[in-house]
Amino acid sequence: MDLVRRGLGLAGLGRAAVVAALLASGTVQPVGAAAGLGYGLVCDLLIATCLTADGRRHVGAANAVTWTRCVLVGAVVALVTGPAGPGATGVLVVTAAVALLLDGVDGRIARATHSVSAFGSRFDMEVDASLVLALSIAAAVEVGPWILLVGAARYLLLLATALIPRLAAPTAPRLWRKAVAVLQGVALIVVCAGSFGWVVSEVVAVLAASALAVSFGTQIRGLLGTSTRTAAVKGAVVDAPVV
Repeated sequence: MDLVRRGLGLAGLGRAAVVAALLASGTVQPVGAAAGLGYGLVCDLLIATCLTADGRRHVGAANAVTWTRCVLVGAVVALVTGPAGPGATGVLVVTAAVALLLDGVDGRIARATHSVSAFGSRFDMEVDASLVLALSIAAAVEVGPWILLVGAARYLLLLATALIPRLAAPTAPRLWRKAVAVLQGVALIVVCAGSFGWVVSEVVAVLAASALAVSFGTQIRGLLGTSTRTAAVKGAVVDAPVV
């Protein structure tokens, strides 16, 4: 518990330092700094609460990397919400790229240290989702508001699980789905950079959105199909004659 509190304190100090640096450089406006800190505060409290409820006495190296990524996403939120000056785009692209690159580090550490957990996987997923959402808001300026559907996809699925509980069932990991998830971040960073022209940005955004639609579509179809097949098997067992 003490180590969890220490992690909470270090994350808070890290966020404050990053946001202060952005303010001092004139890269973000105060409203952006407030949004970034607000995002971070909510995340840190949720993380600490989940770790404590899970009975963990330490954060773990892999979760520490994911928490660092969460700090960087807070900076992205600040840059998206209250950018100041042309330099904000460059800082946004670099910060988001570092957060995306670290996405491959926490998982490797977890596997190498045999510390893979449901919490760590969910933590990593939610950080990815919030990064994609923030980048989609920034990308909407370049390619139009339709790109917000990419950032909202994860949260729309969560809403759907409230209406159709079987969509919350775990699914087998697929390497190609992980690749599609990474593709979203890369594509949105390219679009946010705004250095390749509107046509290229639009094509990249459409391809990324299409890949995401296929990924989510196959996942949902698999979950619904599994539920239907399971029900059919149960029905056949119930209706089977007794011999």
